[in-house]
Amino acid sequence: MDLVIRDARVIDGTGGPSYRADVGIEDGRIAAIRREGEPRPSGARVVDAAGLALSPGFIDMHAHSDLALLRDPEHTAKAAQGVTLEVIGQDGLSYAPVDDTTLAQVRQAITGWNGGAPGDTTIDFDWRTVGEYLDRLDRAFEGQGFDGGGIAVNAAYLVPQGTVRMYAVGWDDRPATDAELARMKRLVAESMEQGAVGMSSGLTYTPGMYAADSELTELCRVVAGYDGYYCPHHRSYGAGALQAYEEMVTLTRDAGCALHLAHATMNFGVNKGRAPELLTLLDEALAAGADISLDTYPYTPGCTTLVAMLPSWASEGGPDAILERLRDEATAERIRHHMEVIGADGCHGVPIEWDTIEISGVSTPGLADHVGRTVADSAARAGEAPWTTARRLLIEDRLGSTILQHVGHEENVRQIMRHRVHTGGSDGILQGAKPHPRAYGTFPHYLGRYARELGVLPLEECVAHLTARPAARLRLPDRGLVREGYRADLVLFDPGTVAAGSTFEAPRTPPVGIPHVLIDGRFVIEDGRRTHVLAGRSVRRTG
Repeated sequence: MDLVIRDARVIDGTGGPSYRADVGIEDGRIAAIRREGEPRPSGARVVDAAGLALSPGFIDMHAHSDLALLRDPEHTAKAAQGVTLEVIGQDGLSYAPVDDTTLAQVRQAITGWNGGAPGDTTIDFDWRTVGEYLDRLDRAFEGQGFDGGGIAVNAAYLVPQGTVRMYAVGWDDRPATDAELARMKRLVAESMEQGAVGMSSGLTYTPGMYAADSELTELCRVVAGYDGYYCPHHRSYGAGALQAYEEMVTLTRDAGCALHLAHATMNFGVNKGRAPELLTLLDEALAAGADISLDTYPYTPGCTTLVAMLPSWASEGGPDAILERLRDEATAERIRHHMEVIGADGCHGVPIEWDTIEISGVSTPGLADHVGRTVADSAARAGEAPWTTARRLLIEDRLGSTILQHVGHEENVRQIMRHRVHTGGSDGILQGAKPHPRAYGTFPHYLGRYARELGVLPLEECVAHLTARPAARLRLPDRGLVREGYRADLVLFDPGTVAAGSTFEAPRTPPVGIPHVLIDGRFVIEDGRRTHVLAGRSVRRTG
């Protein structure tokens, strides 16, 4: 064998009991698993795994590393957690398929998620189609002195419905014409043929939220034709959350499409203690034959951009139109009233509470003093109303500010993560001076906090949620299990010490208790340190 991992506690991803074994790796795949008492394999290299658990690599079902994978060859935010595959293209907004105009618009719209604003020259946006983007991932760092020229971890891509609508319809809040719908269906089909695993939506983000259910159903029928899945950030996680979940279940049932619910939380005061209602809805749909899964992160606050809090009518026309409205006194007052009194759809139909909105990052260095403070706190320091502060920040940062939104409920988080179709997703935004710790800590936090310390999930079951279940959703035939013939995407961790190092105060602190991570049998993390190996590649839909 190329490598033998000796005397590991194998947690194989099935959820069944762990067992002691030697695992042999050859040519990037698991070639032998020998339990205690069986003949031991020999290898060119042997790693002593006594005291360590060996599991499949973790799959991040909701990642925002679309540009980070091209910008940062080390990408330790995910590699150090044991993540060996990320699913990107989330929330209906990403960078393919596009034309030149759409690319400039989407770069501006999601600067707060990924950086890459117009004028940023750190990345050459030399692709336009999904296939070209995936090709770019495969050769991201060719000729730059790394062991392999790809990316730090593997990546699968969801075609973003909001970007598709931006491309075909623009930023108008109106139904698509027959010709525009046909164009969107063609773009989705081409993207699936080029390797996308499904389609995402951000139905509280413009312009994707302007799509009616009938339009989304037609696009989902295309996705279903390629055996892909639909991954919606649905229309509300606050007021009307249960109705929004039910809407997605009904829509995908009508389309005959598999459904994966993105960051399936129940947030805001109106939903405290209501997770059982969501789980009952899902159980009834599953019993009726629906194909449903979901992901969550093991934290209570959410994370997005400040501009996402605005009402959708204020975002019609795109980023430049938003800024014009914010600069106009009368229109800005209408926006304030909608957000603070009525409850904007961007804030899930709930009147905004500025003391829950913490600025986590800015694009303009001169605004850095806001980071780590709530909008209410910054406003109090300036002796002004919170909306005045928020409005000025939006204008001066050109919509590039990111936020943490402290509106979640721990009991809901715990109950949802126990569900049998649950998977793990970080929803990790890597931008900003003080990002959400979930970007750097989701997977060790599941293992250390929720499995070992709280016992919310048995360790073997927790690993299954992070490995085999997401692999099954992605239709991956040779990932997600420790099994002979499977790819050697593996994690060695210490069950007694594994924990997230990241906190809200120090979010970029690496985890502890994860000494080794392998992709295709090659160490990307070895003895707790990032190697020069770039073994990650695009993982494309096949068949």
